[in-house]
Amino acid sequence: MRAALDAARAAAETAEVPVGAVVMQGDRVVAVAANAPRTLHDPTAHAEMLAIRAAAQALGRDRLEDCDLWVTLEPCAMCAGAIAHARIARVYYGAADPKGGAVEHGPRFFTQPTCHHRPEVYSGIGEGEAGELLREFFAARR
Repeated sequence: MRAALDAARAAAETAEVPVGAVVMQGDRVVAVAANAPRTLHDPTAHAEMLAIRAAAQALGRDRLEDCDLWVTLEPCAMCAGAIAHARIARVYYGAADPKGGAVEHGPRFFTQPTCHHRPEVYSGIGEGEAGELLREFFAARR
């Protein structure tokens, strides 16, 4: 989670919402990414999406069933869909997102009958630090 939090801090420094994600294969870091929708002019450039794309490219395959995703914020519906399609084994996330999250909030994507792959989910890891990054970011913009 430390690498994901560092990526989130880097995102904030470029005026992006501070979210970071890391794909791990065992103890090996495969990909690290930060939110970049504004920088890349791409609404799909969430940290999770970028990390999954980079990991798939690095490993040369679309299925990441032996990989885990660490992310600082509860994934949205788009990212949850990508996680399921990539067959990520486990998702670890920090701060809950009652407004935009889709794992334990909103549509609860992985519990839907149309979801064909359900990763193990662990929440609240680094929650305090991840939440504080988000609060500071949005407070500075109000």
